[in-house]
Amino acid sequence: MANVTAKMVKELRDMTGVGMMDAKRALVEVEGDIEKAVDLLREKGMAKAAKKSDRIAAEGLAATFVNGNVASIVEVNSETDFVAKNEMFQNLVKEIAELVANEKPADVAAALQLTTPKGNTLEAELVEATQVIGEKISFRRFEVVEKGDNDAFGAYLHMGGRIAVLTVLEGTTDDAAAKDVAMHVAAINPRYVNESQISQEELDHEKAVLTEQALNEGKPAKIVEKMVEGRLHKFKAEICLVDQPFVKDPDQTVAQFVASKGATVKSFIRFEVGEGIEKREDNFVEEVMNQVKK
Repeated sequence: MANVTAKMVKELRDMTGVGMMDAKRALVEVEGDIEKAVDLLREKGMAKAAKKSDRIAAEGLAATFVNGNVASIVEVNSETDFVAKNEMFQNLVKEIAELVANEKPADVAAALQLTTPKGNTLEAELVEATQVIGEKISFRRFEVVEKGDNDAFGAYLHMGGRIAVLTVLEGTTDDAAAKDVAMHVAAINPRYVNESQISQEELDHEKAVLTEQALNEGKPAKIVEKMVEGRLHKFKAEICLVDQPFVKDPDQTVAQFVASKGATVKSFIRFEVGEGIEKREDNFVEEVMNQVKK
């Protein structure tokens, strides 16, 4: 039997919202495989889809920069949230966003070798910031996006840069509409622009889980197929931006709102600070100890 640790149980609970014993039982049943445990809990109707974005530890800021037909979105990490409020750090993040938009480096390694307005490499400037601020400052990721003359960029920062979004609308130069779509993306966190971007593998996996779920509810096989079809349609609508009820006016979808401007959504990028970075072990021990002391 796989060794099911308290850390694994906590991670599964964070991802699914189920109780401690249910999480532990599921992990034991699938011999400690977290992904399989999520599927098992969903098949039993006990858990919603995995909330992977909850596994957030790193701090820092995300930012955007728009210059004509070129825009960038960046994430720069610090060790504590306190540093995100530091003016030197905030200026550095803005400088990096502008630098990558202007220079369009191939990747982070190339970006670190760029020369900043101060005449240093970006890498040297990050080292200097780390020494002055007293915390490790690291440039994690970026994207550079280009658009046509008849398109619009929508740039939006949520919570001062905890989340940054960059959208492109084709067929309109209405920046305000593009920004409204970016605001929606920040709030709702879609995974795709439309269903054509969902891989067949993901659809097959979801269909298998939904089928198992319906069978476990004791529904007759002939009804199951229709139920799964309906639920799969709902699943697609939940994760695709254009099919979601528009956050500013839920009576219309995002696609309908954008169409009213004579446009379509070409792309979006959403950076949430720290998403996907695993929490350090010592944080977890500390959390447990704090609970014990209460």
